[in-house]
Amino acid sequence: MSDDFWKKDAIYRFSKIKDGFAVYSELLNYEPIQWVINEIKKQRPPMEGEIGSELFKFIRNILSHFPFFDSWNEVWINKSITNWYREGQSIDRFLTKYSGREKIKYRFWEEKKKEMTYLSVKFPSKYSNEDRIYIKDMLNEKDGVKFSFILMRKIMDTQVITE
Repeated sequence: MSDDFWKKDAIYRFSKIKDGFAVYSELLNYEPIQWVINEIKKQRPPMEGEIGSELFKFIRNILSHFPFFDSWNEVWINKSITNWYREGQSIDRFLTKYSGREKIKYRFWEEKKKEMTYLSVKFPSKYSNEDRIYIKDMLNEKDGVKFSFILMRKIMDTQVITE
């Protein structure tokens, strides 16, 4: 969340961001976190549960399975690259399910800055062999990653017992 982080080299930031999505995606396999995700889907604003599970896992899968990018803004995929081996894998399923959906608007409060940040999660308009889908167009690096990590933290905090 530190402003200093966003001043660092793009490769450094990308490395840390990839690690964050990778760790969180592994935690999604923990059954009590799945209970929380299901409750979020029922009780929170539209699509927040899907964002906190399916979108974040989708991002992790792109970053892990296509490791030839050096920065968030470079990352892209299309249908032919996603299905180079076989159709119907997790990235393909996500894009098939969510392409063409309306953008979802969110906001988050940064207490230290006393500032509200507004952002949108944008799904690709279409998913084809020709059209490149850039991850930066779905979720911008700075505000999108901050939002992602805030939501991840909120979900993980449900598993911490405080007395």
